[in-house]
Amino acid sequence: MHERERLIARIRQIRRRAAASAEARPEVASNDDTIALQALEARIKHVEQLVEALQDSVHRESERYGKRISELEAQVQPAALSVALSRDARERGL
Repeated sequence: MHERERLIARIRQIRRRAAASAEARPEVASNDDTIALQALEARIKHVEQLVEALQDSVHRESERYGKRISELEAQVQPAALSVALSRDARERGL
């Protein structure tokens, strides 16, 4: 989320500069500038959506691995390991 906040701050800074330069020059921004700005905003929104999707995916995968590690740790506990070895020995007839 820290990266996102920096990106938002950077965009605000760029917009402030653009607004200040627009005030300094009385001419109206051209249609091309407006179209370019709208295209840039659309691209930024798309990138933000991709980043959020990636964050969600990483979070889900991390939870999945966390559960798997917990299960493996439980199986390696001395008591659980002893029970599993005893059961295996009985099944094999050792």
